[in-house]
Amino acid sequence: MARSSGRWVSFLLAAIVVTGCTSSAAEGGPSSPATTSSEPPKPVLLALSVSDDEEDVEPGQPVTVRAEYGAITKASLIGKHGTHVKDDLRSDGTFWTTTEPLGYGKTYTLTVEAKGEDGKTVTEESTFTTATPDRTVAVSINVWDDETVGVGMPLIFTFTGPVPDRDAAEDAITITADPETEGDFRWFGDSQVIWRPKEYWEPGTEVTIDAEIYGKDFGEGTFGAEDKTVSFTVGDKLVAVADGKSHKLTVSINDKKVKTMPISMGKPSTPTPKGIYTVMSEHNWYTMDSGTYGVPADSPGGYRLDVEYAVRLSNSGIFYHSAPWSLGDQGRTNVSHGCINLSTENAAWLMNKSNRGDLFEVRNSGGPELDPTDGWSVWQLSWEEWRSQ
Repeated sequence: MARSSGRWVSFLLAAIVVTGCTSSAAEGGPSSPATTSSEPPKPVLLALSVSDDEEDVEPGQPVTVRAEYGAITKASLIGKHGTHVKDDLRSDGTFWTTTEPLGYGKTYTLTVEAKGEDGKTVTEESTFTTATPDRTVAVSINVWDDETVGVGMPLIFTFTGPVPDRDAAEDAITITADPETEGDFRWFGDSQVIWRPKEYWEPGTEVTIDAEIYGKDFGEGTFGAEDKTVSFTVGDKLVAVADGKSHKLTVSINDKKVKTMPISMGKPSTPTPKGIYTVMSEHNWYTMDSGTYGVPADSPGGYRLDVEYAVRLSNSGIFYHSAPWSLGDQGRTNVSHGCINLSTENAAWLMNKSNRGDLFEVRNSGGPELDPTDGWSVWQLSWEEWRSQ
């Protein structure tokens, strides 16, 4: 502000000086003849985003032309075999762009015609070749189109191979939320990146993911294979808290307690890890098999059981599920192999209310801390830890 005020002061002083000079001239001093100047019309200047004979152009990046001191009157991008690439010209003629991606390893010719302020027409041409990848990677997203998810849902992007240039991959992914939501990426290995909000999603948020990876250079000869677009809605805020001391599960919806039910958690020899889980998947008549984590079903401590309602909370095999065989222990003691046991009725009720992405917190279990990399347990990390990578 001080510098700005100074400029105004200088301007006013200059005005006073000019006024004084004019006054002197009016009193008989010499005066200068009036002078006028005008610049002649300029020829149009064109800026093409591709150079003639350029190679390894990214097929996923638009080809553009900008005009200064004039307007583009005509432009086209044509493939070697006569294919016209879709394009768009701004109404004032100052900007032209392609509106569809190019092919890999193809040759194109860009032709631009423009007229300058001086009335003269200029034509420029550029022939170039797009990149041929050594390999391509596709991406999958853990959210389904038109899905309603819980407020804890992380957005997981899993590539089919290593991504050398992580920044380029992140730049190719656009996450648009209404209302606007702050969040950030974190990589887990070379082929998976997760985006999570700083805080839980606000219920009712509408989100669109545009993973525009096709034709994008991810480094070391790796390019994106195909674009993906997904839109989803955030549902009610459902949080379930399982307490190993009280042997109760309390369910809140939109911060209001709606139900408390008896449970049985992991016994002392197989305690349930404590922390904040995120619901990953829901199943009817799911086979619980100890062999999935290395304990054969026919060995001591092994099991193979079909359960009517089962909801996965971790990759390591933690579920909440119906367990009619432990009804006598639910609400009294912890006897499971690590899962949260519920009656059939209570498991059905909770699964009916729940969405993928809902939050399930385990307290006082006597178990270790839940590993943030076990399933979708991203809320085990603080915002500062999440961004520290």
